[in-house]
Amino acid sequence: MDEKSAGGHRIFQLHELEELRNEAYENHRIYKEKTKTFHDKYISRKKFDVGQKVWLYDSRLKLFPGKLKSKWKGPYVVEETYDHGAVMIKDPKSDHNFKVNGQRLKHYIEHERLAKKEILLLKEIQE
Repeated sequence: MDEKSAGGHRIFQLHELEELRNEAYENHRIYKEKTKTFHDKYISRKKFDVGQKVWLYDSRLKLFPGKLKSKWKGPYVVEETYDHGAVMIKDPKSDHNFKVNGQRLKHYIEHERLAKKEILLLKEIQE
């Protein structure tokens, strides 16, 4: 094999390698798009309204786990919501405002107070 044909063969191999590399990049991009759409399909976006009560997830509890200790703190009141998923909440006890990620919040459902029940004991009338 002479130098000219060897050089041409080497250039052909380099072009072929570059095509394979570009194809691998394209396949990787397609794979990432598919996994992102699959993942995003199962994410449930929570909508919070101003004035609504919410629970805040306590991520520091992982250091000192307690079997019966709740991982949710609150209730907090929603002050403002942002487009990118952040929420400004307010602690009603201390009036302290802070911004958190909306994924760390869940809706607070208030329990209705048990109404006082009147019990009437009925006695039979004897004739």
